Amino acid sequence: MSQFVRNIRPRSYYWSAALLVLVGLVLGLGLSAGFDLQLPSLAQKTGLQTSTSSGAVPESPFVTVVDRALPAVVFIDVRKKVGGASSSNDPQEELFRRFFDNTPRRPQRVPSSGSGFIVDAKGYVLTNNHVVRDAEDITVTLNDKRTFKATVVGADPETDVAVIKIEGDRLPVVPLGDSEKIRVGDWAIAIGNPLGQLRGSVTVGIISATGRSNLNIFGGTPGFQDFIQTDASINFGNSGGPLCNIRGEAIGINTAINPSGQGIGFAIPINLAKHVADQLVAHGQVTRAWLGVTLADLTPEIAEGFGINVNNGVVISGVLEGQPAERAGLRRNDVIVEFDGQPVSDLQKFRLKVADTPIGQKVSVVVLRDGKRMTVPVTLGPRDQTVTASNEPAPKQGEESLGGLTVRELTASERSDASVDHGVMVTEVEEGSAAEEAGLEPNMIIEEVGGKPVSSSSTFSRLLKEAKGRGKHAVLLVHSGGQSSFVALRLTD
Repeated sequence: MSQFVRNIRPRSYYWSAALLVLVGLVLGLGLSAGFDLQLPSLAQKTGLQTSTSSGAVPESPFVTVVDRALPAVVFIDVRKKVGGASSSNDPQEELFRRFFDNTPRRPQRVPSSGSGFIVDAKGYVLTNNHVVRDAEDITVTLNDKRTFKATVVGADPETDVAVIKIEGDRLPVVPLGDSEKIRVGDWAIAIGNPLGQLRGSVTVGIISATGRSNLNIFGGTPGFQDFIQTDASINFGNSGGPLCNIRGEAIGINTAINPSGQGIGFAIPINLAKHVADQLVAHGQVTRAWLGVTLADLTPEIAEGFGINVNNGVVISGVLEGQPAERAGLRRNDVIVEFDGQPVSDLQKFRLKVADTPIGQKVSVVVLRDGKRMTVPVTLGPRDQTVTASNEPAPKQGEESLGGLTVRELTASERSDASVDHGVMVTEVEEGSAAEEAGLEPNMIIEEVGGKPVSSSSTFSRLLKEAKGRGKHAVLLVHSGGQSSFVALRLTD
């Protein structure tokens, strides 16, 4: 009996154990289902899971800008006729052609392209002057593939703004913003047709700076410059397209790039472009007022040399005969600090302000003369195109010092040839001296020191000593190449 019991006990034990395992498995699966517990997949174990979200993906803020502006941005295809039998100005080339090349020279149409944007439902298109200059045939293509022939309404090389016109129905329009309200750091969206092939391209950046001037522009440097700088990509073919703000309004005309750098592009402010375009549409040309003076920036060195304690203004370096400034009594060395009730702080902006003032309007010009503030009423006249070059800004002046300079008195014939009343001739500039660093060279004429005329070598020396007693710099009025400009020279180390 005991033997039987010893044989049976292990079997019941194993069956009981198996039953317990089965019950545990059932309970475990039930609990797992109740708590929605699942074993991780192989993808989850290896980190290859895909996350999903039921929320909507936020839309790019630039989509609205493109939807608003792109339909009115156009591709401008220009054909220019060049060449021909009489086109060569090189006599050697013409002689070679006659004797060695009997092939007739035929005029050729050279293709060119750019961008523009419609600003009026009547079909007026804003673009750059250099895009349509010398155009014989202009074709405009809209973003919806419609194509039109265009005519030039007017162009202004001085600002590089042009207006062309197409005839069509249901024309989209780019709304115009206010370029006076833009701030450095604002969004900037450039739209156009880079390289003449990538039509309807959009690039995004920010406003990098405003009021840029003294730039050499490919295709023709405009005389009046007040550019917006942006890092939104502007490439060849983008010229004439709009630079937009985040609301889809045009705040500028894409105009220029810096081929030697990246992220540096320039646009004409839309307020300036609109002012020019209004005149082109109304009259076919732009008329501008002027004072009839040559100007220079007021640097701290020049201000110190003149003995004045001001930081902003422009200096009259020359007064043109028979022009409004001379008739009003303005003089060389007058420092203009206020024009028509507004302070003057920048030479380029001052020139634009004068040019945009109606011709014939009397304005108050506040100047510093010999350190004293005075108001001079001036009636502005029309800008004389025959002496336009005389109104260009004088070269920038830097920090120079005087030393190693030898001068002599002028002869009567030298005064007559240079059209100056007085002055001394520079005869020698010591190598490595401060005078050489200042750019002074032999045969230059020094007309004034500190605003006072130089009539002799002794007068020149005396005026330099007086200037040294007043401060570190002396302001020389130097005549060279038919023009006069100021040079501020440091007299002490």
